[in-house]
Amino acid sequence: MNGYEFIFAGARLTMLPSGALWWGEAKMLTVSDLHLGKSERMARRGGAMLPPYEIRDTLTRLERDISTSGAETIVCLGDSFDDLDAAENMHETDALWLTRLMAGRRWVWIEGNHDPGPVEFGGTHLAELYAPPLNFRHIARPGAAAEISGHYHPKASLSLRGRSISRRCLLYDADRVILPAYGTYTGGLRSDHVVLEGLMRLETIAVLTGPDPQPIPMPRSLK
Repeated sequence: MNGYEFIFAGARLTMLPSGALWWGEAKMLTVSDLHLGKSERMARRGGAMLPPYEIRDTLTRLERDISTSGAETIVCLGDSFDDLDAAENMHETDALWLTRLMAGRRWVWIEGNHDPGPVEFGGTHLAELYAPPLNFRHIARPGAAAEISGHYHPKASLSLRGRSISRRCLLYDADRVILPAYGTYTGGLRSDHVVLEGLMRLETIAVLTGPDPQPIPMPRSLK
């Protein structure tokens, strides 16, 4: 399977080009921060009018990753919907598409800060998931180990032939993995932000998303 493979807490993991995380031994696919319905939520609150295609784009990518990997368990690491109303207001066609993707699979919704609580879909709703040896939660916990989380939407820049390329990225060190945002309309937090620098070890690797995921030392601020 195309992607970047690494060992974390004894588990062999692969970051797919999309930013999804594949754990082959457990047949588990993990994604974070889909933020489905962001365009609807922004319009509802009088914000910028974004083209309302982000749900279909995100679900297309997710369906492809599920099909390619053959995943039997899907873990959504929180902020799967931009808010609870976005889940309730989801177009019937998109809701049926999501329901079809869930059919026949174990589907775990981890609670996020945008969607704290059950939504109108099946599956298992948890604050956190422990799947030995890994701990899955939405927001990284200082001092935690073997932790996989999301929330921060990390991104990093790479200089290539005199050009700076900025992409979403996965961050990992000996203690934790922070996944990139998976949703189409999601921004990013630079890896040299004080919050990410405070969470990640000096030897952290940033893996940039894209057709050929690129690992680089996590860019840090100049101090």
